Formats: sequence, C-alpha cells, structure tokens
Amino acid sequence: MSESAPASIPAPEMPSAVRLIATLGLIALISGFTIVLVYQATLEPIAQNHRDALERAVLRVLPGATQQANFRWADGSLTRLADDDIGGANLFAGFDATGQLVGIALEAAARGYAGEVRILYGYAPDREVIIGYTVLQSSETPGLGDKIETDRRFLANFDALDVALADDGESLRNPVRLVPQGTKQEPWEIDGITGATVSCRAVERALLESLRTHLPPLRPHLLTLDEPAGGDPS
Repeated sequence: MSESAPASIPAPEMPSAVRLIATLGLIALISGFTIVLVYQATLEPIAQNHRDALERAVLRVLPGATQQANFRWADGSLTRLADDDIGGANLFAGFDATGQLVGIALEAAARGYAGEVRILYGYAPDREVIIGYTVLQSSETPGLGDKIETDRRFLANFDALDVALADDGESLRNPVRLVPQGTKQEPWEIDGITGATVSCRAVERALLESLRTHLPPLRPHLLTLDEPAGGDPS
C-alpha cells in the first residue's frame, strides 16, 4: 500500500501594508491618549504636593513662624500674591503667632558636583542673619555631597549666619565664605564638610549670588512687612 502525498498547506495570507500601518497607528493613538489621561490626572496632585512641600520648607527655614505670605519680587517691586498662589511666588514672608515678621525666605541655586543644587534660606532683617536653610533639589553623590542636606554640623552654619550689609547698603559687609571643616572662626563663615567640598561650594555660591543680587534693593521693602495679611507692601 503506497503512502499518500501529504496535503499541501496554503501559505498564510500576509497583511497588507495599509492594514499594518493602520494597526500601528491605532496602537500609537491609544498609547498617546492613555499617556495624556495619566498626565492630566496626576498633574494637579503633583503640583499640590510641590506646593505643600514648599510651604513646609518655608516654615522650616523661618523658625518661630506659624503663618506665611507669598510675594513676587521683580524689577525692584514687591507684589503681594494670594495665599494659595505659592507657585507664582519667589519670596515668602513668615510671621509668628502675634503677626510679627520673623523673616523672609528666598530660593537660590548653583551648579554642584552632579547637577544643580537648589536651596531655600531664611533671612531675619532685624538681625541681618540667615536663620535657616534647606535643600530643595540636589543630585549630589550619596554619602558625600548629599551631606549638605543632612549633616547637623553643616546645617548649624545657618542658625545665625552673618550677612549684614555694609554701611553703604550696597554690598555685604563680610562676604559669606566656605572654610575647611573645623576652621570656622567668624560668624559669616561656612564650616565645610570634608569630602564634599564641591557641594559645599555650590551652597556658598548660591547664597552669595542671591544675597548680592536681592538683599540691597530688597531691604527697604522689608521694613513694611509687619502684617501677615492685607495691604500693598510695594
């Protein structure tokens, strides 16, 4: 008995180029639409988290403050913003429970070892000192550069860092400067961190640039910031 010839299997029909393009286009459309939906759904929560974190940071660098006011400082003018407009502000005033000004908070930034270092610092006009400091953004080396965020001895530099203006009101009497760890002798010096000099230098540069740019023209306006609400401070 002879074997029968195997039945031939028809070749699968190849999809047309038009169908392939249409399928890929549909997948891309669905993916893009999903990404947009996720982005829109998370945009406001992310923005709110940022506002909440910034508000906490302001109160952290202004010890004794229990409430704050938001301002826009630009072109020599200080404009009061709404209490919920923290995202549009670049200057924050902190007040104690009696409504007295504790100080103002400003952002500053400079290039560090691994990227930009953004900080927020608090300034007390009546004493002409920095009274608080925190890192808002940093990509510095874990275990070394990131000590600018956690090292208690380094953070203590900013409990009362002297940033008084000279008699002419146009410059710092004693420019802030970084010194090697353990050698600080003057109230305007920053006691550094061994092994994290580049990151500490970034903090020094950020502070100096911000203080020199903003403090002389801003200081006259600060004398009017004595109420936590209402009024035009400009």
